Amino acid sequence: MIEQLFNNGNLFGLLDLFSGGALSKFSIFAMSITPYINASIITQLLTVVIPTLEEWSKEGAEGAKKINKINRYAAVVLGVIQAIGMAYGLRVAVNNPTFFSYLTIVVSLTAGTILLMWIGEQITARGIGNGISLIIFAGIISRLPSGMAVMYRYLQAGTINIFNLLIFAVLAVLMVMFVVAITVAYRKIPVQYAKRVVGRKMYGGHTTYIPLKVNQAGVMPIIFASSVLMFPVTIAQFIQVPWVQKVASYLQWGTPLQTTLYVLLILFFTYFYTAVSLNIPEMCDNIKKYGGFIPGLRPGKPTIAYLDKIMNRITLAGAVFLAFIAVMPNIIVWLTGISGIYFGGTALLIVVGVALDTMKQVESMVLMRHYQGFMK
Repeated sequence: MIEQLFNNGNLFGLLDLFSGGALSKFSIFAMSITPYINASIITQLLTVVIPTLEEWSKEGAEGAKKINKINRYAAVVLGVIQAIGMAYGLRVAVNNPTFFSYLTIVVSLTAGTILLMWIGEQITARGIGNGISLIIFAGIISRLPSGMAVMYRYLQAGTINIFNLLIFAVLAVLMVMFVVAITVAYRKIPVQYAKRVVGRKMYGGHTTYIPLKVNQAGVMPIIFASSVLMFPVTIAQFIQVPWVQKVASYLQWGTPLQTTLYVLLILFFTYFYTAVSLNIPEMCDNIKKYGGFIPGLRPGKPTIAYLDKIMNRITLAGAVFLAFIAVMPNIIVWLTGISGIYFGGTALLIVVGVALDTMKQVESMVLMRHYQGFMK
């Protein structure tokens, strides 16, 4: 009964993706690390409007510890709220609907999230890379064998043929290559530092550059856009009102209206999240503070206007890239006829991003210990 809620392209399906299928089975890790991710996103957005959080974000490691502590407490609160909502929303599947039963469900789900949060922090402290990201990565990758099994059953049943499978494999490889190329792409902005004398020593006089990433927003615009469009479809499953059902039918996954709104929301959220996460005036102030300048531009407003112009252009390229990756699963289904296999969008961006970050972390650790790296 529960698994039927996750097959209609709704918000539960997106949450089930992050939990590696644990939500559809309603296991102790059904909420996965989602409350912690939500808490981190909320804290990051509040950093722009709350001066204390903004000061902590500039304090380096000590400030990061304070913000991380707030994230932990906020994750517990959000976990309890989400667990209560899930226990109430899925109450039809509870065999013994008593207060103690619901309390047990809420405590168990919240404890599962806290355990995953602790494991993620231990991986970060003792392992390689961001532990939270690796947990999400493992959850998504764990669904790969079941997806391959589904394609094998399709092949046996005659629903698809070898040619469809070959097209799917080629498109998958090309998409991974495209995502890797855009993920690591950035625009170099040259910065010249003037020479200055401190005591008897001379500092500066060198040239460096600012790397402005093409995909500065990462996977967040797709998550935001998916959540906004999936919310009405999810609500319609619990409200049997004719006009609500009609609106939900127009917003079903893959319909023309849903695809159009999906692309427009991704474009909007890409610009929005880039503006929130990248503070160009502060970047220009830091360059000016250390005696740096962009050749041909005066420090101050001309530099800010120039960087804003460059960032708007490359953000447009990043937004179009995200929109293309997000609608690519629909194109794959249309070209190959293979349905029920989700490849692309959020999952692909997370997997590729985490894999690249982990590889860089491993490479830096290997070189730091004077071993020969595996990247030329």
